[in-house]
Amino acid sequence: MAALALLLLCGLALLLGPAPAQAAEVLQVRSGQLLQVGDHNRTYTVELACLAIPPGGDAAATAWLRNGLPRRTRVNLRPQGTHGGTLVARVQPLQGGDLSDGLIAAGLASRPADCSPTA
Repeated sequence: MAALALLLLCGLALLLGPAPAQAAEVLQVRSGQLLQVGDHNRTYTVELACLAIPPGGDAAATAWLRNGLPRRTRVNLRPQGTHGGTLVARVQPLQGGDLSDGLIAAGLASRPADCSPTA
């Protein structure tokens, strides 16, 4: 009887497949290039990858991000590395495009020469 129950559970697990990955949630826009995000059990700072904000342009970039990223917006992170202990990542809302590309398209930032546009 136990073997049958185990077999049924295994079959059910195969039919349902793995659980989908949880996206991180934006908790706060800290600046034109920094977000505070959380993923259910921790919070951390994320620096937007491939982005150069001109001097004096941080306030406008911050306002653009705050307008497009209400608190608890779910985002996917594509890590690119670290910078001074801060995660550097491409950040994309589940219902939108890459945030760095959006800031660049809005004329609020530029792309460093060593970065390529997202595909």
